[in-house]
Amino acid sequence: MEQLIEFAGNHGMLVAGFAGIILLLVWTEISRHTRGYIELTPIQAVQKINQGQTSIVDISSSADFSKGHLAGAAHIALSRFTQADPDIEKIKTGPVLLVCKNGQTAHQAAAKLVKLGAVDVAVLKGGTTQWMADQYPLARK
Repeated sequence: MEQLIEFAGNHGMLVAGFAGIILLLVWTEISRHTRGYIELTPIQAVQKINQGQTSIVDISSSADFSKGHLAGAAHIALSRFTQADPDIEKIKTGPVLLVCKNGQTAHQAAAKLVKLGAVDVAVLKGGTTQWMADQYPLARK
């Protein structure tokens, strides 16, 4: 224990950096648990879809959506995630799986949907890119 105290006294910057990293990890985990939506891997997403009644919403660009999307997915632009949009009002009442190309933009849509009152919101981790990498099929228009 004395060596640890001596090390900390001699290497203040290293100890401060380590403490900063620990605080950042704790903050990240707390915010992940309190954001109001979950992130699902492709296999978890398939299980959720197979339970039925899950609305799949793809917020990718129109070009990316036409290249390939999850079967049964509705294409809704991120800009439409407002209180006044009737399509958003319909989907927020049940389970929703949000998808985008790489999984990043879907987080923004999920946060907006939670603010609008949705309670069962999930994001596909890695988006359609991970979906294809895991060799799941995509539908094309």
